[in-house]
Amino acid sequence: MPAAPAQCADLSGRDGIDRLLKGMFDAAIAIAQPAVRIPQFLPAPPRGRLVVIGAGKASAAMARAFEQHWPGPLEGLVVTRYGYAVPCERIEIIEAAHPVPDQNGLAAAGRMLQLVGGLTPDDLVVCLVSGGGSALLPLPIAGLTLADKQGINQALLDSGASISEMNCVRRHLSAIKGGRLAAACHPARVLNLLISDVPADGLHDIASGPTVADPTTCADALAIVERYGIALPPQARAMLADGSAESSKAGDPRLARVETHLIATPQMALEAAAAFAARHGVAAHILSDAIEGEAREVGKVMAAVARQVARGGQPFTAPCVLLSGGETTVTVRGSGRGGRNVEFLLSMGIALNGEARVHALAGDTDGVDGREEIAGALLHPDTLARARGVGRPPQTCLENNDAHGFFQVLGDSVVTGPTLTNVNDFRAVYIGAPFPPSQQQGAPHAPTP
Repeated sequence: MPAAPAQCADLSGRDGIDRLLKGMFDAAIAIAQPAVRIPQFLPAPPRGRLVVIGAGKASAAMARAFEQHWPGPLEGLVVTRYGYAVPCERIEIIEAAHPVPDQNGLAAAGRMLQLVGGLTPDDLVVCLVSGGGSALLPLPIAGLTLADKQGINQALLDSGASISEMNCVRRHLSAIKGGRLAAACHPARVLNLLISDVPADGLHDIASGPTVADPTTCADALAIVERYGIALPPQARAMLADGSAESSKAGDPRLARVETHLIATPQMALEAAAAFAARHGVAAHILSDAIEGEAREVGKVMAAVARQVARGGQPFTAPCVLLSGGETTVTVRGSGRGGRNVEFLLSMGIALNGEARVHALAGDTDGVDGREEIAGALLHPDTLARARGVGRPPQTCLENNDAHGFFQVLGDSVVTGPTLTNVNDFRAVYIGAPFPPSQQQGAPHAPTP
């Protein structure tokens, strides 16, 4: 059957461009919905019990999708972020805090370990894991308290460490992460169904890998702590130094019956966004699904790429969209609310300085950028001018880590509510067609919708 012809979007004004950007974001989120992905990975019924466990912002939606398509008996427990619960009939849903853990998460982690204790080789554990699971399963290693974990987690969030670095430390100070939950399921078979929210889809980094082997070591975790000057309780530092906090490794016989499937990934989301753009007559180019680094520095680089497309037609010809994903970081130094996607956009906007024809959307596919119930924001050529007009100096807001406040005042925040999935950050940069020759002079800063 021939492909449907492309439907050209009306990109002559800002409303049309915003619809294109938001449509791509929605497409990225839709392709990663548990209701779409879970039915494709249902296992054969076990001879014994089927126990469902899980953690993450998408875990409740994953649990609902699983039980709706599972005809036989099952039992289970998953933990998700406050506000992300969905009704299930046979799987218990617990809500807990994210990104800084709380008592509810601690209790849920303890109960999860109890639930998988005493299983047999005939039993099957289905583990539904998505981003956010690290904070939602805060069971500290013996010798540490929840308060210790909360302090360490907050310090990691503010340090500028990458998600991989943060999760390395979390794994080694946990009684459930770093493969320890899978070890507790032994001798039952374990089927992992994972939604990736991490660059390069590292299995051990998704929710800090509770049911997969950990390739990192205590020495790696200690080096990260020292690199970022993170204060640890003396007992925690001692356990990392002497190796007593080591996690489960490849070759551990307790992990021999673990099978893992990535059911949704950032690359999949970007491809869905590119297909949406193509259906509307716009060429889309995926730059990478794994961009990391300080959000404000990545913003500068993306501005340079967009300007090269807009002014020089390299490496792509406008009109087009540049798509990217990954997970940047924000080193919090000011009193603002952080948010890596909005900080990326503000830095990009400052670097572009009103570059005509360049518009962008950046957002977290889980609907929460940093600690805010805001997914991200939109950037336009006149964003800086409008902000200055209402007394919001862009550079001051960036230095104060107050990009959320900056975009909220302009009415350019993107709010989705809980998306029930999480495939990491989404960035779309639209570069419009060149101006006609009669308008070329001064075009880089000409007024534009």
